[in-house]
Amino acid sequence: MEKEQFKIPAEKIKDLIKLQGFGIVSNHITVDGMKVGYMYREERFDKEDTGWRFLSGTETQEYIDDPETSKVFSINAIANYDPAILPYIKLPEGTELERVEGSDEFKILTE
Repeated sequence: MEKEQFKIPAEKIKDLIKLQGFGIVSNHITVDGMKVGYMYREERFDKEDTGWRFLSGTETQEYIDDPETSKVFSINAIANYDPAILPYIKLPEGTELERVEGSDEFKILTE
């Protein structure tokens, strides 16, 4: 399998946020260059994990279930791909957000 080409090379990542830790992000964002369309925060699996998960919103269940289609990235690196996530990053576990179409705003999804 060939190595993925990330849209932003590591040396081009800027410091946008001091929050330490990592999240899981879909290759639709980091490889294909799509914006975050859906993000949610679940219970962290270790102290470095923030619990944040980032999807474009176009992924199929089959795509999500394939461990090769998402990667662990620092929250700062993910913010470089889509800075619109920054105002929401400190929201608590259990938060689910969906991008408001055509904007850089997200709305909180309630059950």
